[in-house]
Amino acid sequence: MICGVRSRFVWLLIVWAAILLLAGCSMLTDSATRLAYDIEAASKQLKRDGDRVTLRHEMPSRRGECEGPYSVQLDKVGAIVFWCRDAAGTVLSSPGTSYHRRFVQTPETYYLHKPAGETLVIELERRDRQVLIISVQ
Repeated sequence: MICGVRSRFVWLLIVWAAILLLAGCSMLTDSATRLAYDIEAASKQLKRDGDRVTLRHEMPSRRGECEGPYSVQLDKVGAIVFWCRDAAGTVLSSPGTSYHRRFVQTPETYYLHKPAGETLVIELERRDRQVLIISVQ
C-alpha cells in the first residue's frame, strides 16, 4: 500500500515537472529576454539587404512586471538592460540579456527613459547579410 502511494506521488511530481518544462521558458522570462525574443522574431523577417522592419514592443510585456516608468539600454557591446521603476523613480528590477546578439548587431548604444506604458519602437535593417538595430525610440 505504501509503495503504491509513493509511486503515485512520484508520478505526480514527474507530470508536474513535465508540464512546467513543456510550458517553456516564456513563463520564466523577464522583460529583457522577452524583448530579445521579439528582436529575434523580427530579424527573421529580413531576407534581403535593404529590408527593414519596425518592432513595436509593448510595455509592460507581462502584466505585473515593469508597469511603471522604465529605462532601457541597448548597447553596442550587445546587452539589453531594463531599469523598471516605481512612480517615485526607485529601481524595482533591472533585468538584462545578451541573447539577441545571435541575430542582430547594435552599431551604437541607445539609452532611453520611457514613461509607464509607453511602447518601445526598434527599427531593424538588413545590410551586408547582417541585421542591424538602426533606431530605438
